[in-house]
This record gives sequence, structure tokens and C-alpha cells, in this order.
Amino acid sequence: MTVAHKATVMRATDGLFLDVAREVAALYPDIAFDDMLIDNLCAHLVRRPEDLDVVVMPNMYGDIVSDLAAALAGGVGLVPGVNVGDDVLLFEPAHGTAPRHAGLNDANPVATILSAALLVRALGDRDGADRIESAVTEVLVSGEHVTYDVGDPSDSRPAATTDAMADAIIARLP
Repeated sequence: MTVAHKATVMRATDGLFLDVAREVAALYPDIAFDDMLIDNLCAHLVRRPEDLDVVVMPNMYGDIVSDLAAALAGGVGLVPGVNVGDDVLLFEPAHGTAPRHAGLNDANPVATILSAALLVRALGDRDGADRIESAVTEVLVSGEHVTYDVGDPSDSRPAATTDAMADAIIARLP
């Protein structure tokens, strides 16, 4: 686990966050723990993301880093999300509701579909979740029927609508 902070500058807030993280980490000696300055973590995420596993940070940094990670993965339209509470799980695209796309039929449906795959997996149907993820991968790899945000700009075909991309994914479900 890596804790991201800027305690060198934000001594009162991030310093407290880091102190508490270290106290909690000491209670779990079997879990590897380190910390990184948030700017260094962002550079590390771009250069060597495979070195990071679980990253914990204050909300504002999390919002920024999640957008950076989404861009590395191909865009925020591809990133599923889950909010975990004590008694509840809420599955949603990382980008939220994207109200500026309402009614335009141009939004990328992948993050929503992959959020559904996370839900299906959480309900215990790994095979179903794997099938959904495979269908999404096939559509993205083919480059056909993809929305404007993930299509190849040099491709002369028009971008797919939300409905067309969702239909292409559904058609590839085994």
C-alpha cells in the first residue's frame, strides 16, 4: 500500500493524514507500506504503474490521480468505478453521469458496461463478468463501432453512437 501526500508543504492537513496512515499501517505489519509525495506518485504512475498496487490519498488527490490514470488507460469513458461502504457497494462509471452528453447519443458506454461487469463479479458470477469484459475488449480492439473518444482520428469512418457501440458489445457477448 502506498500513501500519497504532500506533507512537506501541507504539514497540518497532509501531515496529519500521513501520521494517521502510518499509525494504522503499524497495526498491519504483514502489509507492505510506503508513502510518496503526490507529484512523484503521478510521475511514477506514468512511468512504472506496475510498481503500484493500492494507493491511498485524500479526496482531492484521488480525483486528480483517477483522471490521470483514466487518461493512461485510454480516457475517462473507459473506467468503471465502485464506491465501497460498510454495508453497500455502488457501481458507476468513474466519470459519473456525464450530463453534458444527455440526449446526444454520443457518450462512450464502456465505463457503464464495465461497472456492470464489476457488479456481476461482486454478485459472484465471475464467468458472466469475464464475458462482458471480453466483449468490450473485442469491440475496442477491432476499432469498429467505437465512440469519438476512443476511435482512431485517422479513420474515415464516422464515430459510433452510444447505442451503436453498446449494440456492438452486446453482439459479441458469448
